[in-house]
Amino acid sequence: MQPLPDEIATVVWDGTGAPPGGRIEFFVPPFGVGNAKATPALSGLKVIQLMSAGLNRWDEFVPEGVTLCNASGVHASTTAELAVAGVLSLLRELPYFADQQRAARWSQKQAGTLHQRRVLIIGAGAIGTRAKVALEALGGDVTMLARTRRPGVYVLADLPELLPTMRVVILCVPETPSTLGLVDAAFLAALPDDSIVVNIARGSIVVTDDLINELNTGRIRALLDVFDDEPLPAGHPLWTTPNVLLTPHVASLCEGWQERAFSFLRDQVVRYVTGQPLANVVAGPR
Repeated sequence: MQPLPDEIATVVWDGTGAPPGGRIEFFVPPFGVGNAKATPALSGLKVIQLMSAGLNRWDEFVPEGVTLCNASGVHASTTAELAVAGVLSLLRELPYFADQQRAARWSQKQAGTLHQRRVLIIGAGAIGTRAKVALEALGGDVTMLARTRRPGVYVLADLPELLPTMRVVILCVPETPSTLGLVDAAFLAALPDDSIVVNIARGSIVVTDDLINELNTGRIRALLDVFDDEPLPAGHPLWTTPNVLLTPHVASLCEGWQERAFSFLRDQVVRYVTGQPLANVVAGPR
């Protein structure tokens, strides 16, 4: 990895406690943590650069005159990988066969297939697009949905029409007022039997109690990588709920992620100091 240019001075702050003194123009919160409410106290702040694709509500605390950027694309491939792996694992009954292996039982079972199965990806950004390519390569019939209607892409208002025809739903949307609690009892009830829900977005997109109720019926299955409470508390009902595969928010936690993130960050800092347009601007001045 190339280091930052020598003329750029850096200060390390973990995002907790009192902010550092002096003029801080370009702030990079630690991945997954940080104190958004403290950013107005940073003197001279011009840019907040997140190292995640999701905003994690940072956009609510962007001071006036400050640009907020995310790291869309940095984790796209690895996050899409987990979504596809979850779908295939559940379709091909890998949790069932793992249980049979532990019990030393030779127990064959007919599994599902992705071939010609209708898949709805809610979120048409970098992650959703990567997942679409992989799923279609394996024969999936993929429909995309996003906030803005465009050719080949539906919007949230179309969900009542779409959900009854979908056998897999993958959530990779940001947390916004329109997506909070999107997957509720009515959403889940609209899905056909033997459907799969994959959440690699944010836990708040799903009403957890409603999902647990559906999982307990055996009508649907799910892969969850994100949760309302993280780490998921001991004793939480999801630990013992059937028909769900849980991963502890690890979609982007893959080998090489630090190198990819730092390479993007270095390019972004160089853009800033040389007066070039920043990439992935999501709020504030452009």
